[in-house]
Amino acid sequence: MSQDSRDQGVIQVLLDRFTKQRLPRAMQMQERVDRGEKLEPFEVNHLTEMLADAQHLKSLIDRHPEYEELVLKAFALYTEIVKKATDNESN
Repeated sequence: MSQDSRDQGVIQVLLDRFTKQRLPRAMQMQERVDRGEKLEPFEVNHLTEMLADAQHLKSLIDRHPEYEELVLKAFALYTEIVKKATDNESN
């Protein structure tokens, strides 16, 4: 199996997980922080995992730059949630 075939399989799994699990959960968290609410500890852990996973995508994105914009938008969403959650904690 070639590297490209393996990459395509990994990319498909990551896209499925993102659209079915991670993005809906991130949108729920964003709604909460937009309302001025604080995140629960399990949500903070989830964000930490998502940001760590995004960091691990670097080599895959280097080989498949067509997905870079999607990864950057997801990373920006997670960063925005963290910033608003931090602001909410200090208020």
